[in-house]
Amino acid sequence: MNTVQTGDIGEQAATDYLLRAGYDIIERKYRSKIGEVDIIARIKNTIVFIEVKTRRNTNYGFPAEAVTYRKQKKIINTALCYLQQIHNSNMSCRFDVIEVFLTENNKITYNHITNAFIK
Repeated sequence: MNTVQTGDIGEQAATDYLLRAGYDIIERKYRSKIGEVDIIARIKNTIVFIEVKTRRNTNYGFPAEAVTYRKQKKIINTALCYLQQIHNSNMSCRFDVIEVFLTENNKITYNHITNAFIK
């Protein structure tokens, strides 16, 4: 299984996790000229921009460590494009990271980091 397939499995697992937790999924793989946001969801009155990082092991560090400052800035700017697109740049929002761990026996575990970084 290549990294794209692993990432797709992780994003689907994260979507399922969010739905079970009461989130409404607005968009998946939202793209703008600036970048991409894996999942845009809503919980209560907050729009949540979510980066999903999936790993089979921690040999190269924890998944959230791959969300560097540069990646955060790209996500923030993409989120601003989205908010302008829906004509609601004053809506409450936050940025989360969901770490998805795939084990050898096909068990999936999650680490949902809310407010992982700020605008």
